[in-house]
Amino acid sequence: MGLASSTPKASSTSKEKMTNTKDNKVEEVKESEEISKAFAAVAGVRKEVDKLSERVAALEVAVNSGTKVTDEEFVVPAELLMRELLKLDGIGAEGEARLQRKAEVRRIQKYHETLDKLKTINSNPFSDKHKAVSVTTNWETFDS
Repeated sequence: MGLASSTPKASSTSKEKMTNTKDNKVEEVKESEEISKAFAAVAGVRKEVDKLSERVAALEVAVNSGTKVTDEEFVVPAELLMRELLKLDGIGAEGEARLQRKAEVRRIQKYHETLDKLKTINSNPFSDKHKAVSVTTNWETFDS
């Protein structure tokens, strides 16, 4: 009788192990899917930021060459960058996906800072160094 009572316990323990293993695999699959979704979301944002970076580069060339640019041409890319930043903020990511998201956030911030600097240069009436005139006076000194 002692032998018969130990057999059901062993079988229930192996059922628990099998259930735990299945649960672990289900959790791993869910985590893997979440990570894949996070990678895809970050990649989508990266693609949009790549497009916006081209606009920022074009504005940089224009401003540095002395071309005056309307404020709206700075505001629109800045707003679009902020939207992408908000998208990144909504992405729940762990591990490598989190690192990629963080890198993309920094990249967006860098482009936003560049836009701010360009807007400042563009709005400064004395920023056009090609047309700026420097006036100096040679004062005559008298010996007494």
